[in-house]
Amino acid sequence: MPDMRINLNADLGEGYGPWTMGDDAAMLGVVGAANVACGGHAGDPDVMRATLALARERGVSVGAHPSYPDLRGFGRRPMALSAKELENQLAAQIGALSAIAALEGTRISHVKPHGALNNQACADPALADTVCRAVRAIDPGLILLAPAASALVAAGHAAGLTVVEEIFADRAYLPDGQLVPRSRAEAMIHGATACLAHVKAMLAAGALIAIDGTRVPTPIGSICVHGDSPDAVAVARALRQGLLDAGYRLVTLPELAGA
Repeated sequence: MPDMRINLNADLGEGYGPWTMGDDAAMLGVVGAANVACGGHAGDPDVMRATLALARERGVSVGAHPSYPDLRGFGRRPMALSAKELENQLAAQIGALSAIAALEGTRISHVKPHGALNNQACADPALADTVCRAVRAIDPGLILLAPAASALVAAGHAAGLTVVEEIFADRAYLPDGQLVPRSRAEAMIHGATACLAHVKAMLAAGALIAIDGTRVPTPIGSICVHGDSPDAVAVARALRQGLLDAGYRLVTLPELAGA
């Protein structure tokens, strides 16, 4: 009998001071895992704690969403950090969120890199190895939430981490399995109906499906909805209902990974 467990995740806590992004409260009523910004591209101690408190109340598992130190660019600009500089950034950001989680009587269960760091680590095995070695050193029990069919997935397994492969409901894929760059018009998939169709097609195929129809076979454990898009909550709700209607059981990341 096929495993019909699946996880929905969203990138949340991406405000800073008086500036807010997305409807985190609504998203936390839909998803099973929250990737919480921890100061690199967004997020501050107050935003982190408020997001963690809401997630705890809703029974949503939480993880760190570290990035390059790029507040002005929202972490979407590539940077050339040394391995030690990147390790320090990951430790500082994951450590900050872990400490604030302790104040809320909870703990983080996973790590998902953000933006340019995530994109580069998906294609660069050496960078992916640095990320995964750092995560293992910080806490070998952390789950790595990584884009499916990427160098980051391979590095996570090589480092001995528990890895969950994710697909993106609202992003299009290139034939090599990488995301279509945001600079291209076809990068984003718009609307709840289109996003659900995109996800259901990939789940049925057991593969990423690129813009030219190429299929890249992969396990799929989690589905990401970006919390910063205008229709994010509507997309997440449609995905949740569509997956339930298809017989899937929605779970947190630790439930999915057996952690």
